[in-house]
Amino acid sequence: MGTGSKSNTLVVPQANQALEQLKFEVAQELGISIPQDGYYGFMATRDTGAIGGHITRRLVQIAEQSLAGQSQSRR
Repeated sequence: MGTGSKSNTLVVPQANQALEQLKFEVAQELGISIPQDGYYGFMATRDTGAIGGHITRRLVQIAEQSLAGQSQSRR
């Protein structure tokens, strides 16, 4: 993993913009400012971890709602 290559490629590349938007929304809700230049090296690990954790929770919630909607429409 130390080669510098990015291993977390998106299954749907068009989702990148939505994920970026979600990142900014979550950071704003948490009161964390994201660097405008896109460099996260000066941010505290605690802050970036909090943003990532909240994004994950939100994505799981969206997936659960989507699955619940699909199962109800099949009945």
